[in-house]
Formats: sequence, structure tokens, C-alpha cells
Amino acid sequence: MHAVILAGGKGTRLLPYTTCVPKPLVPIGDQYAILEIVLHQLSHYGFRSVTLAIGHMGQLIRAFVGDGARWGMSVNYLQESTPLGTIGPLLGALGDLPEHFLVMNGDVLTDLNYAKVLRQHQSSGAPVTVATYAREVRSEFGVLDVEEGEIMHFREKPVFDFTVSMGVYGFSKTTLERYPAGQPFGFDDLVLDLLARNQHPANFHFSGYWLDIGRPEDYDRANAEFVGQMLQLMPGLDSAMAEKTQVTGGVLYSN
Repeated sequence: MHAVILAGGKGTRLLPYTTCVPKPLVPIGDQYAILEIVLHQLSHYGFRSVTLAIGHMGQLIRAFVGDGARWGMSVNYLQESTPLGTIGPLLGALGDLPEHFLVMNGDVLTDLNYAKVLRQHQSSGAPVTVATYAREVRSEFGVLDVEEGEIMHFREKPVFDFTVSMGVYGFSKTTLERYPAGQPFGFDDLVLDLLARNQHPANFHFSGYWLDIGRPEDYDRANAEFVGQMLQLMPGLDSAMAEKTQVTGGVLYSN
């Protein structure tokens, strides 16, 4: 199985943490980089090759990951000279990709089984499969329903339910072959075009642990929760090593 990890963004929403390192390399729990956790997970679930799409501070990611041998995988790189969006980097490299492959953001912290996403996609015949998550958003304001100048209903700070993308996708190469390479092309562009063609993406709903490390508050939460979630987030981790891991004043260390 093959995965493409999108790791070329500047991580501006996560400033100042990303001033000196790219977002996929920011540490979680003072012990592992986010990208390191992702590579560990992919290897555990049977992925043996990875393409890393890099751009901003890409040389640091290359130096950290290398050829992927320490995770039992082969890693190659796609270097973006200009930002091409979520899908754009893939379009010029389709010849080097298998027919079915996983695509994911490099800053996702989840216990999702990536292999299940790809296997469902392979068997579904869908143009793309999207891993999704249920989210609640509470309004900061009272909401008024107005009709013809009159207030008809009032809801005090209501909660809205949404289904959101986790930033993990199953792809088929044939889905992407119609789009030209070398120009920005986002996931939103792809989905809107597929819907216009009446080609509906498949849904892979997930209800486990998921954080998109995109904002300082999400990053702080990930650090606060990592110790309790470590064995869940890093399946196959040596249990003796995990048991030695202790927390003192919020800092992780191993005996």
C-alpha cells in the first residue's frame, strides 16, 4: 500500500510554533514529531511506500525522514516550488503512483486505521473516499430567524452539527488523470467538479480520536492529551517503553 503525505504548507495558523520548523515536525509531548507518529502508524498498518509532498522548509523534512528505512518503508519526495493546493502536487506525479493510494495531511493526529480507508476505497468503485468526522459548533450569539421583517424564531447560542473532512482520502489515479498538472488545484475544486459530473465521493465515517493540528489551541490540546493517548495513537509501540514514559510538570521523558 502507498500513501502520499501533504507536508508543504507554511503552517501560518500555528505561529509562532512554526517559525523555525515546518508544521509536520512540531513535537507532540516533547517526544515525537507529528510526522513521526504518522509514519509509525502507516508502517504499522502495512504501508510500505510513501511520497512526501514538501515545499516550505522541505529540506528539514528530508533531513528528518530520510529514505524512510527506520519505519520499514521507502520514502520519495515531491518538491513544490509554488503552492499547488491539496491535489495539485499529485497531478504531475501520477506516473509514479499506483492505481489506488492514500492521501493525507501531514499534521493529522488520529487513531484512524488508514489501511481500512484505502481498502474500502479500493472495493467501492468511488472516484475518491473521504474520511469524515462529526463536529459540533456552538454559536457565540443568539440566532434569529427573520421573515418579511418579523422575527419568527429565536435560538439562544444554538449548537450546529457538521460532518467535516479529516484530511485523509482514498484516491484512484484514473480520477485525477483528466486534470492538468502544474497549476493550483484544491480538494474543494475536485469535489465540486466531481459533483457537477454526478460522480459522488464515498464517505468513511470515523468516530475515534482526531485532531487537526492547525491552531495553537489544537496543538496545546494535543500535547496535553498525548500521554494518555500514546498507545492508542502509536499501535505496536513497545509496551515496556510506554510504561517507562512518565509525566513530570507536563514534560515527557523515558527512564
